[in-house]
Amino acid sequence: MPRFNANITMLFQEVDFMDRFQAAAKAGFKGVEYLFPYDYKAADLVDALKSNGLTQVLHNLPAGDWAKGERGLASLPDRKSEFQDSVGLAIEYATALGCPQVNCLAGIPSDGVAPEQAFETFVENLEFAAPRFDDAGIKLLVEAINTRDIPGFFLNTSAQTERVLAAVGHDNLYFQYDAYHMQIMEGDLCRTVERLLERIPHIQIADNPGRHEPGTGEINYPHFFAHLDAIGYKGWVGCEYIPATTTVEGLGWLRAAEASSKAA
Repeated sequence: MPRFNANITMLFQEVDFMDRFQAAAKAGFKGVEYLFPYDYKAADLVDALKSNGLTQVLHNLPAGDWAKGERGLASLPDRKSEFQDSVGLAIEYATALGCPQVNCLAGIPSDGVAPEQAFETFVENLEFAAPRFDDAGIKLLVEAINTRDIPGFFLNTSAQTERVLAAVGHDNLYFQYDAYHMQIMEGDLCRTVERLLERIPHIQIADNPGRHEPGTGEINYPHFFAHLDAIGYKGWVGCEYIPATTTVEGLGWLRAAEASSKAA
């Protein structure tokens, strides 16, 4: 069975953010991820992790003004200096939290930006960031996101992601594979993960439609999890979904996966 971690931006919203670490641990999770740590003191986050026996699995680079709809800076030509300044802050937090990987959101270029210009900006920013994260011992990831949930987002498919990785050409750039987004955009989840296994250190999950927990939609997650085991996937699987009811009530899929693993 893969190692599952809780995305506590989306799970355990029944309690305040700093209480979600304890809630995740109580529910049996050994690791957590969340969108951004930057509104909190690193020392407080470290205390929450340590006191609950949790691993910090992932967080994102700063992504601009989230409340105003910004979803990343890396492909925005007029925000290059802001992106590059944010790299140091992300490394500082990841180092303090013992976080082994950081995700870079490409962003939504404005209508006046040509795709070629956005691509060039994205590549140049990743060329700047990848070696700096490498020097800190932290993997840098990029994520493809579906065009339905975030219209205009620059990176949308595994093929586009492969093109970015090839253009940057740095060993410390990886693909964060979100099964929910990729089911919407292209399907073929198992074969894609197997083909790109060496470049995928982190997977995220939610079912489709609805972005709820596994078992509420069309994705055959028991098969997907078994396939991850069969191909030797070693990374975490982040539970980045919206609970259909409450977080704890929606964990039946995880208990079933645990029972199946014990019976095997």
